[in-house]
Amino acid sequence: MANEIFLLNISGQDKPGLTSGLTSVLTEYGAKVLDIGQANIHNTLSLGILFEIQSGANSASVLKDLLFKAYELGIKAKFTPITLEDYENWVRLQGKDRYIVTILGEKLSAEQISEVTKVISEKNLNIDSIKRLTGRLSLIKEEEYPRASIELSIRGHIDNKADFTEKFMQISRNLDVDIAFQEDNIFRRNRRLVCFDMDSTLIQAEVIDKLAELAGVGDEVKAITEAAMQGEIDFTESFIRRMKLLKGLSEDVLHDVAVNLPLTKGTRRLIDTLKSYGFKTAILSGGFTYFGHYLQKELGIDYVYANQLEIIDGVLTGGYLGDIVDGNKKAEYLREIALKEGIDIDQTIAVGDGANDLPMLNLAGLGIAFHAKPTVKDNAQSSISSIGLDGVLYLLGYHDRYIDLIE
Repeated sequence: MANEIFLLNISGQDKPGLTSGLTSVLTEYGAKVLDIGQANIHNTLSLGILFEIQSGANSASVLKDLLFKAYELGIKAKFTPITLEDYENWVRLQGKDRYIVTILGEKLSAEQISEVTKVISEKNLNIDSIKRLTGRLSLIKEEEYPRASIELSIRGHIDNKADFTEKFMQISRNLDVDIAFQEDNIFRRNRRLVCFDMDSTLIQAEVIDKLAELAGVGDEVKAITEAAMQGEIDFTESFIRRMKLLKGLSEDVLHDVAVNLPLTKGTRRLIDTLKSYGFKTAILSGGFTYFGHYLQKELGIDYVYANQLEIIDGVLTGGYLGDIVDGNKKAEYLREIALKEGIDIDQTIAVGDGANDLPMLNLAGLGIAFHAKPTVKDNAQSSISSIGLDGVLYLLGYHDRYIDLIE
């Protein structure tokens, strides 16, 4: 005897025992569950069960008993017959490419979500699921650090990924929201190494600018720094020019600058969570080892690669020791650490804000431009500009409940 397929949709007030009660009825009739999914919004349940049952008396009886059980539980039940052809077409869709779209902001509006999902629809892609990653927001109590994030799992074939991401970037610019687009593959689920730029990424400062102010050459150095960050002049050239201007600065000021470095919002939350879940972390900086090592001790960073100041008789000479850590060096160190740790390059993440970060951002499995200049954002895989550094955790798919366990 042929079998029949039904989709059972349940809605109503959530309460303990709903799923157990319904599946117990299916068990009595030997039904086979083909798919099941559940969502809960504001204590209102939406549950779907796709099941196969033998045709005839069994199929009529199971529907009747499910309706009775739903009435008993105080919920609504709806049945939809599914043809074998429709079911097989649905099965075939599982081979389609899968992607993750993460939306980030201090708050998310209907317009922002509408514009993102419109792009997805225009590309004939299916949204399989939508998850809120951030905790519930109070409408009475003002949040000290407001943040909101949702994750969309989408499925289908994308002919032109560059065009797809460009549309998201346009929405991001127009509506002040961050939108990250990633392939949902085994590497995305198993990231193991996160490499950070230091200045204006882990900390809210450009250390060389602070040193320059103390040396009385602040305006000159800031102008060179800005030009380098915008990609207007070569990093190596800018570094050498700035270093010469620091000649004669006393070594004593370095400690005072280090202990007053302002951490970027969300830095401790991010690093503590990464460490707790077994990630390796690194600072890859065009700044200085003195400050990198200070942060390493403060935050528990695993690796530090930066430039070493040349100091003779307690005074900066205006020179440096070893190779200059420019953009290419950062990428080289990222690859070196991954190799040492036995980590595939696609399992790595790089985070930075300047043009000299682009080589490592583009090499990593996930490159994130953090509060970056337009040139950098336009050339990076993903960006975060609306919230703090812990926004990286939402791109990894972490929900606040998993993060708050650490805090």
